[in-house]
Amino acid sequence: MNRTLRFLLALLAGLAGLTFVGAAVVQKTTRQWFDEDIALRVRLVATGAGSALLQRWTSQDRVSLEQLLSDIARDERIMAAAACGPDATLVAQTPTFPADLTCLHISERMRAAAGHEVKAVGTPWGMVWELPGGDVQVSAVPMARGDQSVGFLVLVHDLSFIERREAKTRKFVILGFGILAVAASLITVVAARLSRRGFRTELRRFILGKSKDKEFLPIVRDVRELVDRIAAEREMDGQGGAWSPQRLKQTLVRHFPGEKVVVLANREPYIHQRQPDGTIKVMHPASGLVTAVEPVLRACSGVWVAHGSGSADRDVVDQNDHIRVPPGEESYDLRRVWLTPDEERGYYYGLANEGLWPLCHLAHARPIFRSEDWATYQAVNRRFADAVCKESSGDDPVVLVQDYHFALAPRFIRERLPRAVIITFWHIPWPNSERFGIFPWRAEILEGLLGSSIVGFHTQLHCNNFVDSVDRYLEARIDREAMAVIQRGRPALVRAYPISLEWPCQWVTSAPPVAECRKSVFAELGLKPDALLGVGVDRLDYTKGIEERMMAVERMLDRHPAYRGRFSFVQLAAPSRSVIERYQQLDEAVEKLTARINAKFGSEGYRPIILLRAHHEPPTVFRYYRAADFCYVSSLHDGMNLVAKEFVAARDDEAGVLLLSQFAGAARELPESLIVNPYNVDEASAAMVRALTMSAEDQCGRMHAMRAFLAEFNVYRWAGRMLMDAARIRRRATVLGHLDDDIMRLASVPRFRPS
Repeated sequence: MNRTLRFLLALLAGLAGLTFVGAAVVQKTTRQWFDEDIALRVRLVATGAGSALLQRWTSQDRVSLEQLLSDIARDERIMAAAACGPDATLVAQTPTFPADLTCLHISERMRAAAGHEVKAVGTPWGMVWELPGGDVQVSAVPMARGDQSVGFLVLVHDLSFIERREAKTRKFVILGFGILAVAASLITVVAARLSRRGFRTELRRFILGKSKDKEFLPIVRDVRELVDRIAAEREMDGQGGAWSPQRLKQTLVRHFPGEKVVVLANREPYIHQRQPDGTIKVMHPASGLVTAVEPVLRACSGVWVAHGSGSADRDVVDQNDHIRVPPGEESYDLRRVWLTPDEERGYYYGLANEGLWPLCHLAHARPIFRSEDWATYQAVNRRFADAVCKESSGDDPVVLVQDYHFALAPRFIRERLPRAVIITFWHIPWPNSERFGIFPWRAEILEGLLGSSIVGFHTQLHCNNFVDSVDRYLEARIDREAMAVIQRGRPALVRAYPISLEWPCQWVTSAPPVAECRKSVFAELGLKPDALLGVGVDRLDYTKGIEERMMAVERMLDRHPAYRGRFSFVQLAAPSRSVIERYQQLDEAVEKLTARINAKFGSEGYRPIILLRAHHEPPTVFRYYRAADFCYVSSLHDGMNLVAKEFVAARDDEAGVLLLSQFAGAARELPESLIVNPYNVDEASAAMVRALTMSAEDQCGRMHAMRAFLAEFNVYRWAGRMLMDAARIRRRATVLGHLDDDIMRLASVPRFRPS
């Protein structure tokens, strides 16, 4: 009721304002009409009575002239008339002619208005004249016989009738608009109530599935899905809340009771390496995949199936190739699968990293395809799929398949465990369909991935590219509205799940204070206390833009000599895939480029680029994050790049600046960073200067916004969303399965056939 009353008051106020504006416009228009009417009457009098006036005027018959003027003044709107000579003397007038008006005054006004003497007959002049009894309209018309002027005729008009008519018109306008305002208000309220009631009724019918109109059924389906999703989230802990390890665990227990999670990934989360002195050291691999997925398994428990690549990995496992990790926590099992050097060469270095990796990244490296690598890739995928099936405690486990190393595994697992929930996440970009078409075994890769319940990517663009590839190279039904591929009667959802980090990050909570980190890092690098430091953290990979990053440092020092001797850029570069020739070339190029730039700008005790080419454990990496003035992520093409998010997570002091390539998936989620094109060295170098000169207030504002985003959209949310979508798929599959059973049962009943 209050809302309706407010609406009526606002509507009436608007219409009232419109009424007064309309009345003013009508009054102005009416006055123009009256002025034109007076001018027309003056012309008619001068034209109709002109001959008679001139005859009496020139004959100097004053009596007859006054009689004629009196006849003219009998018009209800003309109150008086007079005839004035050419020298502005009075010739004749009616008795009602105002005494305050003289021919001389009128002549002077006429000349002042026209700028010269007006002689044309029928061209009236007029003005409003103020008199004690009220305003009158005075009109004067020049009179002439031939070319000789005889004077001018003066007509005085009573304006009181105009005011009376204007008042009457204004009254009717206000009354009419008032009635219209009330009627419009009532009609609007009634129509709104009827429409609202009808909309609610029809919406209720749509939701209940009783509407005969099928046009809005897709919308109703989307609404139902959204309501289901919101309800599922709220049911988990009453109100939803932030995603945490506990909430993720609750999600798993609620939707998949009694089932453990099995993660399949090539990279193991913990590597056991034998040291020269014979001791065994546990190391964390330089892998964004491990950084993101490992906290999920710590929260949910289960099994991580991976390639055992460490030199002491075999020495620490049990008879089933298991070991409990993390050390000291032992929250889940690590199952190691062993590969021969030939298998590793064909499956990992060959097909995966010389074929699929450059195929999916737009980084100007030609992919290499060998049939023997493909055969090894198939065999290894099947072996890992067998290991996953053995680790599953039932016939419907939750399996998380990670990345391009295992594109065939989902299909192999599906063949053994048809009821399994298989979520495959592709951590690298998916190319467009035309580029993907050059892969010789494209159909096999697509069919392998479609063995999944869900195929996940970082961005919607990669989802679209995948669906386009399926559409182009496979026989399958595609539901682009639901982003699903239906093959052999079973759907596989295609979804974007931007990956993230655990929050709070374990390496930040255990790190020293920022000031202490900065002091220790500067001491290790031999930097002065007032030095400026940039940092890059990457595997030595040609997709990371390391060369472009160093060239940007060179351009900055060229353009801004003041930073020479004070600014240094430290690159933590973990050696990677050194067996592959392209990576060997990159390693050599980065080494030469570093030497050249240091020779150009360096001096005794000063290196503009500090290349630390070695594996660095997370505590060391996070100390460098916390010590740096900025971090530069210059990926030439990347699915997400978690280094950007790690740097933001590390800066709990809300200082520092993130420079981020526009070609990394993280750029879509962290717009508060300085987004650059890494190929544009001038732009990147300018961004470095901007980062070094940015105010503390600006840094704090940007970092605060990015940290708030990561806290909300953390890795537990990433995994939870996938599990919730998988749970919905399982519920629908269960319902459809029951329906299929009913249909088969009915189909088996013998039908009566007439003889």
